[in-house]
Amino acid sequence: MDKIRIVGGNELKGTIPISGAKNAALPLMIASLLTEEKLILENVPRLADVALLQRILGNHGVDITTNGKRNGDDPYAGQTLEIDARVIVDTTAPYDLVSRMRASFWVLGPLLARIGVAKVSLPGGCAIGTRPVDFHLDALRALGAEIEIDAGYVVAKAPHGLKGARIVFPKVSVGATHTALMAATLARGDSIIENAAREPEVVDLADCLIKMGARISGAGSSTIHVEGVARLKAARHAVLPDRIETGTYAMATAMTGGDVMLAGARPDLLESALDALRQAGAEIDATNEGIRVRRNGAGILPVDVTTAPYPGFPTDLQAQFMALMTKAKGNSRITETIFENRFMHVQELARLGARIHLEGDSAVVEGVERLTGAPVMATDLRASVSLVIAGLAAEGETMVQRVYHLDRGFEKLEEKLSRCGAQIERISG
Repeated sequence: MDKIRIVGGNELKGTIPISGAKNAALPLMIASLLTEEKLILENVPRLADVALLQRILGNHGVDITTNGKRNGDDPYAGQTLEIDARVIVDTTAPYDLVSRMRASFWVLGPLLARIGVAKVSLPGGCAIGTRPVDFHLDALRALGAEIEIDAGYVVAKAPHGLKGARIVFPKVSVGATHTALMAATLARGDSIIENAAREPEVVDLADCLIKMGARISGAGSSTIHVEGVARLKAARHAVLPDRIETGTYAMATAMTGGDVMLAGARPDLLESALDALRQAGAEIDATNEGIRVRRNGAGILPVDVTTAPYPGFPTDLQAQFMALMTKAKGNSRITETIFENRFMHVQELARLGARIHLEGDSAVVEGVERLTGAPVMATDLRASVSLVIAGLAAEGETMVQRVYHLDRGFEKLEEKLSRCGAQIERISG
């Protein structure tokens, strides 16, 4: 099993290209199931989750051609996927695939909307919380689906097609919003989705669906209106830049000091996180090229943050910001409101010398003068990269184990950091 070895102490200086967003690419790929015509997606990141979803879609009969691997191509440019779901050979998504990536559960909505039947495994447990699928199923029932749970599978039928409806989510859910939005595009009549997620990835999905012929308004607000159409057509769409990767490298730069240009990044996608970084003492400047992040000799200031649905502080940057706060000059409080059990990185950061104690859904971080390298274990995708950030500023060697978590969401992580001066390498086996 691969490990990442880091020798801390180097400032980051240079340019880091920002990849396409994983959290946008996955629902966009799944949206291909809604049409018999080709969907071409550009700027798709090369990640383990993307490769797994290609396998899952292939299981349904979807043909995917990958471009962007020719000699001479920019190694950091995203790949282009040509996705052809003309023939659906199987409407079952088996447990062995769905259990490996929760987002694959979202095939339920498109399959049901287009084919009228779907059998999708319940995704099972998750390292960072239960994340139930009730909201997804309630939305599809509102659209007229007949749904049963049988031996761990959701068996859904809409023999006469889906019908437009009013869907009200009791709590904001990005995944359920994706499901409702995709299913409603092919439903007969109008649908209103209330308390919808406002995340940029939801807007990106809506933009792509509109290019495919869907009639959608209000994406990015809490109320989305969908006027159902009979069919969707071919389209070409570029995946938006990854705001979580952007925030992660911005926090790494603030942690180590230095001066990094995050090429292709869009500041409008993560304003709350950038505001927190400014309060911590980083200089953030938007340019035509992307976002420039600097921190000179001044120390890191403590900042309190509370995670919240967009446009609030992202839960997917909570662990990274906690790593930054471990070296702040004072105490900070980080409160997690989205997922339970999302503080598993605390014990690993403590191995590096961090002082953190938990108070319910909050972590109180007492900044320390120095961190010291140690072997640490990645527990989930975002927690694993927080250990990398801490390791970049720790004295001596940090060895991060279970880096397959990193490969799910960060493309060429060690290469991007090493080209900016970090002493970081992957050790195979």
